[in-house]
Amino acid sequence: MTQEPSERAWKRDRLLGGIAAAIFNITLGLNSVAVPLLAVHSGYTATQIGLLIALPAVAQIAARLTMSALMRKLPDKFFVIASAVLLSVSCALVAISPMLVVFLISQLLQGVARAYFFTGSQTHAVRVSTSAVGALTYLGLASGVGSLIGPVLAGIISERSIGDALWFAAAFGAIGVVPSALLIKLPVFAAIASIEGRVPGRIWRRPGVNTASWMSVTAGAWRGLLGSYAPVVLLQAGQTAAVIGALISVANGAALLGSALSTWARRVGVRFSLIFGALTAGVGIAALGLLAEYWLIAAVVLALSGIGAGILQTVGPAVASEVVHPDERGEAMASTGTFRASALFIAPAGTAGLVAIMPTGVALCVVGLLIAAPALWGGRGQLR
Repeated sequence: MTQEPSERAWKRDRLLGGIAAAIFNITLGLNSVAVPLLAVHSGYTATQIGLLIALPAVAQIAARLTMSALMRKLPDKFFVIASAVLLSVSCALVAISPMLVVFLISQLLQGVARAYFFTGSQTHAVRVSTSAVGALTYLGLASGVGSLIGPVLAGIISERSIGDALWFAAAFGAIGVVPSALLIKLPVFAAIASIEGRVPGRIWRRPGVNTASWMSVTAGAWRGLLGSYAPVVLLQAGQTAAVIGALISVANGAALLGSALSTWARRVGVRFSLIFGALTAGVGIAALGLLAEYWLIAAVVLALSGIGAGILQTVGPAVASEVVHPDERGEAMASTGTFRASALFIAPAGTAGLVAIMPTGVALCVVGLLIAAPALWGGRGQLR
């Protein structure tokens, strides 16, 4: 019979989860700045860059669609370990060569890594905590610290060599395997048929999960644009690699603040969190499209958008996990994550289409305004 972990073991597990999240997001932050810069310097057009950066979202969607079933067979820590390996390999591949086929494989691996990490780590954190919002706030803060550091490092190292930034990301990302492997091995989720009182139908249609899904749409669109066209627009506006890295870190730092405010926002209400988060995230990104040449203004609007996105990406999964059966938490997390991944693809891909007929900055402005609308509509009649 397996012995129940002690309180000390739970606290240690929480710390390890935070370390794994910080390492993964430092690596992802390095990648999010270095890859678009590498694509620009390798001669890819703005439209091609948008499609390439959107590609991981396709892999995310495919991976998340299978995760609900896999999490009933494999422990959630497995996905956290796998994510560190996949992201490290992704960075190494594109560092070796920016050839199109290598770029494509790298981006697909990155997408699977994102899906495995965010669903696996969030599910694990919720299961070892008495408060879903508290657990995800802590995880969001740890992730935010990583997202704050990664882009700055990418900008500094890329001033010398973009390839070096990617090699550093690959080496650093591999370190994330260690804390991930030390996480407590929790039981797999029960089979769907054995869940007592399960509500039939798709889980994303349930009140609460539906709202969380719309939150994930806006948060995913924001993240997709921040990692694709935001660096491109800043580069076209004449900003240096170091400044671009710092500005992306400002946005990630603001998302960290948004995560810290999520407990307060959850107390005010889900509808408030949705409307406030969607408006600030969308309007901030839209303003960046028109004002990228002014670094101080760019920093302000990126900070504004980051706060809103931080609230959405923390409150959304928490709401989804609170309104379902404990053995449905993995499924709920995977479902909201699929919406996030879809937005991660649609936002950059849609911008890529608009770039073909209008300036990049204007296209970013248009999409920034659009990403708020579905979330605002999705909050009507939902939880308070």
